[in-house]
Amino acid sequence: MKVLIADSISATAVAELDKNFEVVEQHYSPDELLAEISKYDAVIVRSATKIPREVIEAGANLKVIGRAGVGVDNIDVNAATENGIYVVNSPRASTISVAEMTIALILALGRRVVQASIKTKRGEWPKKEFMGLELFGKKLGFVGCGRIGSEVAVRAIAFGMKPLIYDPYLPPELFLKFGAEEITDLSELVKRSDFITIHALLNEETRGMISHREFELMKPTAYLVNCARGGIVDEDALYDALKEGKLAGAALDVFTVEPAKESKLFELENVYVSPHVAASTKEAQERAGIITAEQIRLVLTGAEPEFCVNARDLKQS
Repeated sequence: MKVLIADSISATAVAELDKNFEVVEQHYSPDELLAEISKYDAVIVRSATKIPREVIEAGANLKVIGRAGVGVDNIDVNAATENGIYVVNSPRASTISVAEMTIALILALGRRVVQASIKTKRGEWPKKEFMGLELFGKKLGFVGCGRIGSEVAVRAIAFGMKPLIYDPYLPPELFLKFGAEEITDLSELVKRSDFITIHALLNEETRGMISHREFELMKPTAYLVNCARGGIVDEDALYDALKEGKLAGAALDVFTVEPAKESKLFELENVYVSPHVAASTKEAQERAGIITAEQIRLVLTGAEPEFCVNARDLKQS
């Protein structure tokens, strides 16, 4: 059987797949992928390669699509299910890395680390300009609190922050575990939080859920951090809110359209940005590759994968 690795994964993961399958490491353009996909039994992607319906329907031999990461919004999961194709991922691989990046951005915003570094390197010494704030005692609002959010909560509590969690799907016992306050209304969460961090999946329910109305309700001293998915935040509304002083700052690792080569948000000093790298640590990428490779191996050898995003729908179809 033949496995296409369309976006690079760890050498260890490639070596594991090589033991059982013919492996091709090749990043194709969209047109090339459409033309070549019929040759493969499996394909592994990260975030660069998109697997739309037309590619899936052209994949005559395709049995499984692997995402070396968590989010599968670059894969048409419905089309895969309709064609009896497994979609597998590695949900635990980047949990710690993304949680640590989230905390890093919260700290950086509170102490204005980027601006202080830039001005000091210019030969300035604007000590009085950089009065920061402590995290201790601040309310950290969570929009969603799954695996990554849970790890952020643990670290935030260690700083003495008070977690407020808005997550309709979180089991009640987890609120107790973190000593967190359960918030059942998003409006209340954004009103009360000093920092807001997003840890939700991107879907029709969450797309654009942080927009003009939510920014109107936020404290002008509040900060927003998004290391989840860009489409959850209305970027035009965020720009307006920051320009009008309706919140103090924001840090974005993700954007509605990626790669984000241009954005009016880039003009603003109180916005920190990075190119979707929260999961980009050596440790996380190694785990993501190995876990995904194992899911591919299981499917191609007739076993059930552990991490399959469309398993229930496949069984019902």
